[in-house]
Amino acid sequence: MEVSQESSTTAKPGSARGVQRVLDKLRTSVESKNFYEAHQMYRTLYFRYVAQRKYDDVLALLYDGALTMLEHEQYSSGADLGLLIIQTLDKAGDVIECPEQWIKRLTELIGKIKPTVVDRETLLEKAMKWSGSLVSSPTGHPQMHKLYAQILYREGNLTHARQHFAQAKDGTSCGFLLIEISRTKGFASEIDLFVAHTVLQQLAMKEPVTAADTFTTYCKFHAGIACTDPPFAFPLLNFLYFLLQLVEQHNRKYATFKALCELYKPSLDRDPSYGKYLQRIGVKFFDGGRYEQRNIIFSDLLQQFFIDLEEDELDEGTSVHGEVD
Repeated sequence: MEVSQESSTTAKPGSARGVQRVLDKLRTSVESKNFYEAHQMYRTLYFRYVAQRKYDDVLALLYDGALTMLEHEQYSSGADLGLLIIQTLDKAGDVIECPEQWIKRLTELIGKIKPTVVDRETLLEKAMKWSGSLVSSPTGHPQMHKLYAQILYREGNLTHARQHFAQAKDGTSCGFLLIEISRTKGFASEIDLFVAHTVLQQLAMKEPVTAADTFTTYCKFHAGIACTDPPFAFPLLNFLYFLLQLVEQHNRKYATFKALCELYKPSLDRDPSYGKYLQRIGVKFFDGGRYEQRNIIFSDLLQQFFIDLEEDELDEGTSVHGEVD
């Protein structure tokens, strides 16, 4: 709860004395475990510091306060101070040096809140949104996804950990996690399903390098596969291998992509979600959207041609008096 002397000296004497009184009261509240009162003191100081644009001071204060609250299992208060940290980061903008350091700190705070506490999800959502603003990503910064995925993994929540690893741009870690999920939660006949969903999801997000790393790690180190080149015992793995090869090619052809999907259709039909991912992959890598649009336009023109042809034939068979011969 230290406040830099340099920034404090720039404030008006009366203001500085008022802040010091609140700080003294705050320390007393924490020492006496009066956490409700301490929480209110943190909020009071937050508004005063922000009004004075003392962003570094208020961030240090709120971070210390959030840790204190969470260490004493005051989860709602700790989460609220975490939200104030995010508000401060938004207000400060470019004034904060190395804002990426707050990705780690916010994730640390989130990890100290029990998974069953609703406030954790609220803090996570706001933190992810803020982190995404650093890299212009609406889904959040990859580093935050990775750190949070590690927390979920330690907590034993492998399913949700997989979802965040898939967005962390860390294919190696994602591959090993999928092996763990397959080993502990899946059947031998489902070995290919675990990696297929994630690789297709990563390709749909246009992360071909991450998808390739995930696939290679999974196939190489999974005891039920233990190889990285076809032919695989599982048709779906062969499909993924060839799809990744197509994506890497400079001259990608939509017709080849469609033919590959048709060839492995029985395997792809095992999971309805594959269809939506493949549709996005077709658009993002193979210009599938424009190809399908051309087909639709051609189909419409062809249909109109036959309609006009039928009308011409009808006109030819009609007399000048409007009667059919």
